[in-house]
Amino acid sequence: MTRVAVVDLGTNSTRLLVADVDGDRLEEVERRLAITRLGEGVDADRVLLPEAIARVAACLEGYRDAIDELGAGRALAYATSAVRDAANGEAFLGDVGRAFGLETRLLSGEEEAGLTFRGATHGRTLDGLTAVVDLGGGSTEIALGDSAGIRFSTSLDIGCVRLTERFACDDPLGTCEREALVVSLRSLLLEHVPADPLPRRGIAVAGTATTLATLHLGLPAEDPTLVHGHLVPTRWLFREAGRLAATPVDELRDRPGLMPERAPVIGAGALALAEIAGFFELPELEVSERDILHGVVLELAA
Repeated sequence: MTRVAVVDLGTNSTRLLVADVDGDRLEEVERRLAITRLGEGVDADRVLLPEAIARVAACLEGYRDAIDELGAGRALAYATSAVRDAANGEAFLGDVGRAFGLETRLLSGEEEAGLTFRGATHGRTLDGLTAVVDLGGGSTEIALGDSAGIRFSTSLDIGCVRLTERFACDDPLGTCEREALVVSLRSLLLEHVPADPLPRRGIAVAGTATTLATLHLGLPAEDPTLVHGHLVPTRWLFREAGRLAATPVDELRDRPGLMPERAPVIGAGALALAEIAGFFELPELEVSERDILHGVVLELAA
């Protein structure tokens, strides 16, 4: 039995997973999430802001204490889209390693896609071609694969934070802004993602997907035991994405099932996830609470 800890330094959130791994068996010990918006402004300025770095550092202090208390034998912090794109990204990652005593790693988009596929499909048999979609804050990873492994993967520079900063000039998103976002996304998908053969099923991970599953279930707050494996119909997803994008952020902050910190970016994220499901002609998306965190844990333990 190996106990490891992994920290996800994401564009929108900072997450912690401490888990015990024994061969192919993975058991969660502790899981935490905080909305820290590390990627705030990165799309425009290509630099991590001091305020964003400070938010992450404050979060990591608590995570470091938890890692020590739980006795993880090895701890890794990995970074993704925002840190990849920022001129001071590598310096930030080095500071994190020194200040908090963590191994650090900057993942490429291809590595993100592969590790997400591994985490989301771990312990299950894939019956035919499956699309695993990780719509994050700064990028979206799409991996197509089956029981034999990944057949195609890509990382697109679109995510709920990046799309919001590019297209949300008004609150709520205007009709023209929503149309521009959708047209841009469809163009990227057509250019970078094969539409043939179509996957038989789709698995969606990350905060936008789990939030939408929570709303579809009508829960007052996200419950991973109910969200994991929940099927969200694509028709509902398109309707709900339109409603979210057309609702002022202050109203969304008060909506049950939606973390107030996600309110500014959920509209753009929902529009993007709906378009991806439509692109693959999927009647529904299965939402998974297992994602890249679990993929990295498995790799680290091995």
